[in-house]
Amino acid sequence: MAKRPVNLNLLTIRFPLTAIISILHRVSGFILFLIIPIFLGLLTISLKSPEGFFIAHNCLTYPLIKVLILGFLFALFYHLLAGIRHLVMDSGIGEDLKSARFTAWLVIGSAIVLTTMMGIYLW
Repeated sequence: MAKRPVNLNLLTIRFPLTAIISILHRVSGFILFLIIPIFLGLLTISLKSPEGFFIAHNCLTYPLIKVLILGFLFALFYHLLAGIRHLVMDSGIGEDLKSARFTAWLVIGSAIVLTTMMGIYLW
C-alpha cells in the first residue's frame, strides 16, 4: 500500500471559486447568527420609549457603527444570493462548471452592488 502525501497546511491549498463561495456562505450565515440578536436588542430598546429611540439612534450614527452595518448588509445580501444560487443548483440548473463560475461571480458582484446602494442611502 503506497503512502499518499498529506498536506495539512490549508494556506497552500488552492480552492476553486465555487468552493470559496460555498465556504463564505456558511461564514456569512454565522456572522448573521451573531449580529441579528444585537439588532433585535436595539430594536427592542428603540420601541420601549422615546428616550430609548434616541439612544438607539445615537448608537447607529457613529461612523464605525455605520461601517459595521455595511458589513452586516454585505453578509446579509451575500448569504441571501448565495443561498438562492445553492437552491437553484440543487434543482439541477447551472451545475456545469462554466455556469457555476458565472453564478459565483454574479453572487459576489450583486452583493457588492446591493451593499454599495444601501451604503449610499445609509451615509
